[in-house]
Order: sequence, then C-alpha cells, then structure tokens
Amino acid sequence: MPKLPANQPKQARLPFEVWALVAGGFTVALGYGVVAPAIPQFALEFEVSTFAASAIVSAFALMRLVGAPLAGWVVNRFGERFTYTTGLLVVAASTGAAAFAMNYPQFLVLRGLGGLGSAMFTIAATALLVEASPPQGRARVASINAASFLFGGLLGPVLGGIVAGFGIRAPFVFYFFTLVAAVIVVTIALRSKHARPQGARGSQGQGDELGLREALRLPTYRSLLVSAFAFGWTSFGVRVSLIPIFVAVVFAGDATTAAWVLAAYAAGNALFIFPAGRWSDTFGRAPLLITGLSVLAAAFLAFPFSGSLWIAMGVTAVAGIGSALANPGHQAVLADVLGQRRGGQVVSSYSMASDLGGVLGPLIAGAIVDVAGFGWAFGLTAALLTVAALGWVVTAKPTAALSKP
Repeated sequence: MPKLPANQPKQARLPFEVWALVAGGFTVALGYGVVAPAIPQFALEFEVSTFAASAIVSAFALMRLVGAPLAGWVVNRFGERFTYTTGLLVVAASTGAAAFAMNYPQFLVLRGLGGLGSAMFTIAATALLVEASPPQGRARVASINAASFLFGGLLGPVLGGIVAGFGIRAPFVFYFFTLVAAVIVVTIALRSKHARPQGARGSQGQGDELGLREALRLPTYRSLLVSAFAFGWTSFGVRVSLIPIFVAVVFAGDATTAAWVLAAYAAGNALFIFPAGRWSDTFGRAPLLITGLSVLAAAFLAFPFSGSLWIAMGVTAVAGIGSALANPGHQAVLADVLGQRRGGQVVSSYSMASDLGGVLGPLIAGAIVDVAGFGWAFGLTAALLTVAALGWVVTAKPTAALSKP
C-alpha cells in the first residue's frame, strides 16, 4: 500500500470537485427517499401480489449487483465522469419512464434498468471521490459523503409525503428531475476534469490501472472485501429487514414503532459520522475500523435480548455509532489501495461485496429466524462483524500505512 506524505497537513483542504460530488450524492439520496415508499405501492396498482410488489425492489438490487462488473469495465474504458453521467441518465430515464408504465412487466423492467444505472453511478462516484480526495483527508471525505446520503435519505420520505399528494406517479417525476439536476451540477463542476487515457503513467511511475488480480494479492484489499460484505450484510440487509420484524413480533409494534427504532440508529450514525472521518485520518484506518465493527457486533449480539422498546432503541443507537465509526474507513482504505491509479474493477468488486452482503443478509438471517429464532440470526451477524474486525487486526500489524495514514 502506498505510504502517505508525511508533510501533508492533517486537515487538508478539500477540492471543489469533492463538494460537487457530495452535493450530487445528496440530491440523488433525497430523490430516492421521495420515490422509495411509492415503489411497492405503485406496483400494487397493477393488482399483483405482495411478493410481486416486493420483487420490484429486489430487481433493482439484483441488477446493481450483476451490473457492477460491467460498470467497472466502463470506468476503465471510458473514464469515471462518462460513467457517472451515463449511469445517472440511465436511472433518470428509467425512473421517468416508470411514471408512465402501463403494466407490471414494464415497471419491473424499468426498475431493473435503473439498478444497472445505479451501479454505474455508484462505482464511478466512488472512483471520482477517491481520485479527488487529498491523501490526508480521505476518511473525512468518506464521512461527508456518507452524511450527505444519510441526510438526503432522512429528508426524502418527509418530502415524499408531500409529493405523493399529487398522485402515486408524482414521486417518479420528481426523482427524474432531481437526477437531471445532479447530472448538471456534477458535469459543470467536473468540466475541467478529463478522463485519463488508457495506458497513461501515474505520477509515481506506476501503471495507470490497478488490476483486480494485483489488488487481491494485497492483504489490505482482501480484508476490505470481507469487511464490506459484513457491513453490507448488517447495515443494508439485516438492519432494515430483521429489526422491523423483531419489533413487530416481540413488542407487537407497528410500522411507526419500527421506524422510531431505525431512527435511533440513524441518530447515532449522524452524531458520529463527521468526527469518525477526522479520527480515521488522524489515528489511522485500522483503529476506527476495529472499534466500529466491534461496537456494531456487540450491539447486534445484544439486540435480541432487549427487554423493552426503549432498550431496543438504545441498542440500535449504539449500533449506529459503530456504523459511523467504521463506515468512512472503508472508502478511505479503498483510496489508499488505489493511490493515484485507476481501478474500475477494484472499485466494482468492493461495491459488489457490500451489495452481496445486503442481498444475502435478509435471506439467510430470515431463514435462521424461522428455524432457530432471532438470537441465532443476530448472533450470526455479530460473528461476521467480529471476523471482519479480526481481519483488520491481522492486516494492520504488518501494514504501517493502514495503521497510521
């Protein structure tokens, strides 16, 4: 892993491109928060089953997963900016067209295309942020970017309730325009950034592209993939699937009650996401990753033993703190691995690991609940997080650059 310059200031000034990408991410998250609650409800308008309505969400996630390798190839072949704008335009076009879908198959195909565009946008945005981040500010950039998606996701459903008052198709039209706005903002901001030609040389004399095989030979990158999978399993999968079910079964709570429990997670995340980025840049990636994943594991292990709704909210708030401590370090380590080199397949594999965890987590943990109960399902989640934390313990010992950026 490339070592970072010792004379770099700890609070490196972030370039304008970073703020433009963060603004674009916030706009996308805000629009998605508006449209997400309307997606299954709109599917039900076609008089399909609940399973079929839920499949609309799964189709989007599945196409994100299978489209990631293609997105990585497009980044390497045509550049990050082209992939970013193309991906957003694909999502915009499919979302706008979905507002006028006449039947369920049309809606399903259009949402699937949106997932493909989302994979292109996400991977390109990550690559652009990695490229634009100053070495001593990589985790801080990651925390700011994560916060923009968090706040956009929190505000989106509130605004969505207002937009939905104009009809079930209105949120899709609104999301179309927010995506177009994001494309305009980022395109103008990055107009001076040109895609690096294939085969160009990096500033350190390295090949411009870091191949996936070369990255997989690095213990740090292998630990990153394991950690991303465990984090995706937990934060993007089990958290949003099993916690609401637990609240309904154990506390006889409704959707509003489950929303309050999940809001406690978001509150803990929001309180620590900014300082976590600064701490990761100051004290090193590994200490924050180990601490965050360990706190997250302890919280998920304790959650099924919550004796009351208030205790459950407190435990999920602690889980949100653990998530905030670990989250910026992942993108920062990815940036450390890439250095000054392009790596579309490296970034896409990292994204796939997280998405795969988000897809498998609810399925496997849900099956375990049916067979053995909530304790075993949350216990398996805690075990995966512990394995990820131990991976960073082992990786950090021989890797000074990981321990202290």
